Amino acid sequence: MKDGFDIKEELKKLPEQPGVYLMHAENDEIIYVGKAINLKRRVSSYFRKVNNRGPKIEKMITLIHYFEYIVTDSELEALVLENNLIKEHHPKYNTMLKDDKSYPFMKVTVQEDFPRVLFARQMKRDGAKYFGPYTSATAVKDTIELVKKLYGIRTCNKSLPKEIGVGRPCLYYQMKQCAAPCQGYISKEEYGERIQNLLAFLNGDYKKVIKDLESKMKEKAAEYEFEEAAEYRDLIESVKHVTGSQRVVKNGGIDRDVIAMARKDEETVVSVFFVRDGKLLGREHFHMEQTGKETGSQIMEAFIKQYYAGTPFIPNELLTEFEVEDFVLLEQWLGERRGGRVHIITPQKGEKSKMIDLARENAAVVLSRDLEKIKREDARTVGAANELAQMLGLPKADRLEAFDISNTSGYQSVASMVVFEKGRARKNAYRKFKLRTVSGPDDYKSMEEVLTRRFTDERFDVHPDVIMMDGGKGQVNVALRVLEDLNLNIPVCGMVKDDNHRTRGLYYNNEEISFPKNSEVFGMITRLQDEAHRFAITYHKLLRGKEQVRSILDDIPGVGPARRKALMQHFKEIDKIKNATVEELQQVNGITLKVAEEIYLFFHRE
Repeated sequence: MKDGFDIKEELKKLPEQPGVYLMHAENDEIIYVGKAINLKRRVSSYFRKVNNRGPKIEKMITLIHYFEYIVTDSELEALVLENNLIKEHHPKYNTMLKDDKSYPFMKVTVQEDFPRVLFARQMKRDGAKYFGPYTSATAVKDTIELVKKLYGIRTCNKSLPKEIGVGRPCLYYQMKQCAAPCQGYISKEEYGERIQNLLAFLNGDYKKVIKDLESKMKEKAAEYEFEEAAEYRDLIESVKHVTGSQRVVKNGGIDRDVIAMARKDEETVVSVFFVRDGKLLGREHFHMEQTGKETGSQIMEAFIKQYYAGTPFIPNELLTEFEVEDFVLLEQWLGERRGGRVHIITPQKGEKSKMIDLARENAAVVLSRDLEKIKREDARTVGAANELAQMLGLPKADRLEAFDISNTSGYQSVASMVVFEKGRARKNAYRKFKLRTVSGPDDYKSMEEVLTRRFTDERFDVHPDVIMMDGGKGQVNVALRVLEDLNLNIPVCGMVKDDNHRTRGLYYNNEEISFPKNSEVFGMITRLQDEAHRFAITYHKLLRGKEQVRSILDDIPGVGPARRKALMQHFKEIDKIKNATVEELQQVNGITLKVAEEIYLFFHRE
């Protein structure tokens, strides 16, 4: 047990209130997170003899070293907190949604004076109208291209009406895909009418659009303007293509998700059909892990909590294959997130039941197709991480952090920190460092600074299982010295390369460990090393590029970031700025006669 933690005594102290509990293993790892309407009754049940609890829970109980809990005001608050903690810690014994996807939306910024139509990955409370979510990003982009042609709606970032008349109309105006409100070529009222027609189209009023286009096509053909008639014909085909894939289902007018699943051995696939305004827009499938001996109801509940905690759109109705035990609480939680009533229904017959059957059949097809793929991916990622832990004699190697230095003869030295979790790149955890204390090409001193900053920064709330250095003995010793100074005990490996700059092996505990070139762990280490190098090089090139632009233009009196940007947008190349006359320089927005003369003199001094 944890020092000073007596489970029997701590159980007596548990309050009879709602809250969340966290089960910890011996190494402080959180292995399970749960919620309870009564913490004392729920947590105590784990330490009593109970039949039919399932082998997964029985195994987890043997690993519990200590527990902690957080009291909440209500069971609903406990549900929200449980979701957040599961998402943050990924506990080993919680049923987990493996997929981490965001679905595309179409966004119309109706809160602006001259609204835009945009592609969006998140639905925010910003006053805009959102359409979706859609399962295909390509379909959203195709639709945006179509509505630009139909209505001439802008997609640029200009602040209107503030910037009306600034610059020239863009290429989309020339292509007849924008009415150029930035130039005042269309009134606010007329543009607003186009936006209303766009919203009607996106809400499903396709017949009127097709009818208007057919009328214009016939009119142009009758006037022998066949080229323009052909353009209308192509638009009609585009409208039919975009809208034709949306299959109409019965009980129209409602937004609904249909959820069913298929299982085989330890693998579970959940399939979701998206019905929006009575139209079946598509479907998506999700793999669940740690399902083991869980019931269909338990898996369905875990999926609903994790999936709808992350998706911005909540439909009016969820149809579920299995009845969910906490459906009243879940309806309340979903309703608060949606801002309106949500119903969770488990249909037994009729059309709704047939939709469940269809979703179940799709899940079964996906499961059958993906089983081998899942096994290969697990071997490539989780399997490789486990293999590495065995090679090094460590309990686990789930989180790897790799570091690399990049510079040009010590100029603009930068470093990268790349993170792999269970063999997969976790790009939102990557970090880049600009060296502060080291000048010149000293990789050892640079790495010392970077590691010290990384392990003394309070924003990093988790430590790696293994630190992976890009190099051999020298780099490893630098890392070990930093860790010793900080009183940290973290295993350190050096990723050793051969004469051809290819991964050869690992330097660990004063020995070089080799591995077969065709092994999964070799592939993972190679990917990790390449990714650390790529990330550092990319950052270095970015800073070097910015410095080059700064050194040429920002040394000119009167030229700051705004004028530098205007010059580059106008002339495109530094050489053209160098060769420009004072009169040509004055044509650039924001460049006065005085500044133009300064620029000219800067490049033409003897």
